[in-house]
Order: sequence, then structure tokens, then C-alpha cells
Amino acid sequence: MSGPLPGPAGAQPAMPAMPLLQILSLWRRRGPGLAAGLAASLLAFLAGIALLGVAGLRLASAGAGVLLVSALLLRLLGVGRVVLRYGERLATHDAMFRALADLRVWFFRRVARSAAGGLGHRRSGDLLSRLVGDVEALDGLYLRIAVPLAGAAVALPLLVMLALRHGAWLALSVGSAFACAAFLLPLLAAVLVRGDAGALSGRNAGLRVAVLDLVGGLREIRAFNAEGRMLAGVQAKEASLLSLQLRLARRTAIAGALSFLCQQAAVLAVLAAAAGLAFGRLGAIDAAVLLFVLIAAFELAGGLTRAGALAGAITHAAARVVEAGAAASPAPAAGHAVPQGSALRFRDVGYRWQPDRPPVFEHLTLEIPQGSRVAVLGPSGAGKSTLAALLLRVVAPQGGTITLGGVELAELDEAVLRRHFTWLSQSTHLFEDTIRGNLLLGRPDATDDQLWQALDQAAIGDVVRALPERLESWLGEGGAGLSGGQARRVALARALLSPAPILILDEPGAGLDAATEQALLSTLNQVAAGRTVILIAHRLTGVERLDRIWRLAGGHATAAAA
Repeated sequence: MSGPLPGPAGAQPAMPAMPLLQILSLWRRRGPGLAAGLAASLLAFLAGIALLGVAGLRLASAGAGVLLVSALLLRLLGVGRVVLRYGERLATHDAMFRALADLRVWFFRRVARSAAGGLGHRRSGDLLSRLVGDVEALDGLYLRIAVPLAGAAVALPLLVMLALRHGAWLALSVGSAFACAAFLLPLLAAVLVRGDAGALSGRNAGLRVAVLDLVGGLREIRAFNAEGRMLAGVQAKEASLLSLQLRLARRTAIAGALSFLCQQAAVLAVLAAAAGLAFGRLGAIDAAVLLFVLIAAFELAGGLTRAGALAGAITHAAARVVEAGAAASPAPAAGHAVPQGSALRFRDVGYRWQPDRPPVFEHLTLEIPQGSRVAVLGPSGAGKSTLAALLLRVVAPQGGTITLGGVELAELDEAVLRRHFTWLSQSTHLFEDTIRGNLLLGRPDATDDQLWQALDQAAIGDVVRALPERLESWLGEGGAGLSGGQARRVALARALLSPAPILILDEPGAGLDAATEQALLSTLNQVAAGRTVILIAHRLTGVERLDRIWRLAGGHATAAAA
């Protein structure tokens, strides 16, 4: 299902700065590393300023026939600048990469908790864009904005103090030109591209979605001879993205040109003072030192102008990451209660996915005794998968209560809850890994004997034994290399490995032919003894062994004869 998850009812859009503040709060534990990188950056910048200033002094004094600076000092400053610059790159990038890794883990955990087993309501391409593109864009917040801004904040008073020795008007001219290039023009660039920056993130995500749809649906596209139409759609999205990038590049170039003019204005002011045309008379040696320092400082200012153009994109990237994480927030905080048994009870449960949509459930009441085998039937949209989402606490009821062993689900620790449920969904995914690796997802500490027992229970053991590498046989993406029925049985074996007392089967026969579906359900009749089995389906095949049937309709559950 596409479209974003709904936010809290009545939620108001966040202020532009709020997502950035939340991102920074997530980076708090990386604060010392980020601060160390910032300090290293300032030291490297000051070393560069000192190197160019001393170089200017040596050249000017040599031209005047006076040697004021030794070559040794220049070599020391040069080596020091290289070492500090290298250390600064190591420190800042290491700190940033660690911060981005923390952010990706936070994002993934939030999405995983609310999208368990494919119950999420985001398109995979959009999530990929946020997890990769938007998170990656946030490195500019530190590397391209915070670090250069700190350097500019140090450079401005240095320039003003150097120029002030030769007159207030010269200091005002040089300082104003630098402040304009380092602070005013980046702000102007951010304002100019603010609107387009948000569209850029959206178009990037749209292109990713289109490409993933093209690749994922390649067989169907080929079968219906739709390659041209699909490719044209991707190309249209790409052209739209490129046109927007071109417009942003032009505006950034304009801001960069203005920054360059500011630098030339400052240089012209210094040359005019050196020639005695304005701002009083500036000596040749002092003019050379000031010019060299000026060039080093404006090199930093040019980068800030480009960073200003990125600020809008960074803000929107932060908003998209935080919005996805907020929308994907897990159900209410867990407690530490311990359930007494595994009986389930829904009492007056109400839930709707979005405030402006009809409720999925209204006063839903049903009971599933411990160890019973229950079927939950209903047409598409009746709420069958929502029932599973509520049981797995992917979402929380908006009314009423759900209890497990007499304890409300909201009061259970997440680890305790997960130990009570295992789930075989209609879209169970097999990873591009070995059969062993796929099975161990259900029970990481399982022995080989336990793996073979689960495979035999799922009636797929003989097939795996016939493979050249048996448990070490590699499965392609999505379980490629196995038939649909075989892949579903491997997924069943993974579910059976879990010692959880409650087994939720969400359309386990989806996509299988009638004979394969009946064989799979017959297998379940034999291997799920002693567990609570909740079978979610559109219809029954006739081979199920059930204690009770519940039919969902109109937000209510009605008991039917088994």
C-alpha cells in the first residue's frame, strides 16, 4: 500500500527548524567527536591563514630587500597545515559518519517497529530515498555549514583587526565584503532555493520509486509489452529532476558570482590603500600580508555560498527523515508485566488508520483461548491484516483493550511480546542468503538438528537435502531458485523454529495454486499442535482443523460454526 503513514490526529506541521533540532538531539552522544572535529577544523584553518600571511610577509620583505621570515618557519607552517588539515578531515568525517550511522539505525528501528512483516504504509522507494539520500544529505549540516561557519566566525574578526591597524574605513570595507560573502549571500542563496529544495527531495524520491517499480515489475512489464511506457515514465521523472537541478545550479552560480565580486571588491580596497588612492597609505609589506590572508579567508566564504544553496535541501531532508520516524513511531511505551498464559481477548476495540477515513473496527470483541485454532475470515478491507497489526503491537488500539494472558499488550515489554508471537505473512520475504541464514532469523541459536527438524515439519527437508550444499545453499533475492510453494515452506520452517506459543498465519496460501495451498495447510494441521493458531484468510479450503471461525464485517466480529 502506498502513501505515508498518518501522523497523530490534529498534528500541526513542524516549524522548519524543528526537524534540524531533533536531528541534532539524536547526535548528542556524538557531541564530543563533533566538537573535536570542529576544533581540528579551526586549527587547520588558522594554520592556513598563518601560512599564507607569513608567505606574503616573506615575499614582500624579500622584494624590499629585507628578509623578515626564514624559510624554516615557512616549512614548519606548511608541514603543520598539511598535518592539521589531514587530522581535521579524519576527525570531522569520522564524527559525521558515526552520527549518520546513528541516524540510519534510529530511522530503521522506528520504521521496522511500525512496519513489521510488511504492514508498513510507505513505498519502498520512498523509504530507500529517505534512508539513503536524505540521511546522506544531512552530512552537509555539519561538514558544509557548521564547520565553515565556525571558520568564517573566526576569520571575520581577524580580517577586521588586520585592516583596522591601517584605518577604520579599510577595516569596514574589508569586513563588510567578507561578511556579505560569508553570511549574507549564503542566507540569500538559501532563501532563493528554499522552495525548489523541497521539490528536489520529492523528485529524487519519485525517481527512485519509479526505477524500483521498473526493476521489480520487469517480468510483468515485459509480458504486457509495456517497456516503452514504463521507461518513458522514468525518463520524464528524470528530466523533471534534471531541470530542477539545473535551475538550482544557476541560482547557486549567481550567488557564487556575487561572492567572487565581494572578494574582488575587498582586494581592490586593499590595492587602493596600497597605492594611496583611498583609505590612507598602506605599506607594501602590510598590503601583501593582508592580501594573502584575505584570499585564504575568502576561499572559505566561497564554500559557504554553495552551502547556503544546500541549506534548503538539508532542511527538507531533515524534515523527511524526522517525519518518517515520527509517523513510524511504535505503539505505546511498554511496561514490565508478565502474561499468565497466552489467551487473547479483544474488548470493544476501535481503530482507524487515518482520521478522515471510516473506522476499521468499532467495538470489536472476540476471544481466542489458549491453544485453540481459530480462523478470521473476511473480504479485502475488512480489517484482517489490521487485526494482526494490533496483535503484534505495530499499531495501538484507539479504543478498548487487547489482553494477552490477562495483561494489556501496552503493558508488555517488547521482547516479552515478541516471544509470544510468530508470524507467517502473505508476503513473507526470503533474504538473499543461505537457507541456514534465512532459518536462523526465526531462532538465532538453533542447532543443525533443530533446523532439519523444522524443515522436515514443513515438508521441505527432502528438497533441501537434495541440494548440493544443503543448508549452505544460496537463495537468490526473494528466494529465487525455489518455487513459490517451496519458498513458502522454507518460510514456514522459519516460523516453526520460533518457540512462540501463538502462530499468526496471514493469508499463508496467497499466490499458491489450490493443491499447493491445501498441502501447506495440511502440513500446518500436523506441526502446529499445542500452539494457538490464528489463520487469517479470505476463505477456507476445507482441510483446516479449526475450533472456531470469526467473520469480520463492518468493524465487528461474528462467531460462526467451525
